Amino acid sequence: MHSNHSTNLPSSLAAVRVNRLLDNSYPLCREDVIWILEYIKKKVADEDPKLLDLSQPHLLKMFHSFAEASMSLIQRKHGDHEVDRLRRWLKDAVDGVVSL
Repeated sequence: MHSNHSTNLPSSLAAVRVNRLLDNSYPLCREDVIWILEYIKKKVADEDPKLLDLSQPHLLKMFHSFAEASMSLIQRKHGDHEVDRLRRWLKDAVDGVVSL
């Protein structure tokens, strides 16, 4: 796997990448979305201690946003409005895992 796509980045570098990808001026692409979703999946699988401190309602919101972002990829909608919604879902999905 190419190093730019690695989800094994140190936390500080991963946070920088996530913040860049979620910036409204950044041209978000499918590979970026997949990288963020994989990063979140890895944090959950590794039982990141940050996640253990989050409330159940917060975790449910994160899961909902993760699922919406994932479904958006499957449905392949590409309008500007959809990109804005996707970016909001990704922001909500990483909230608590990465400092935004």
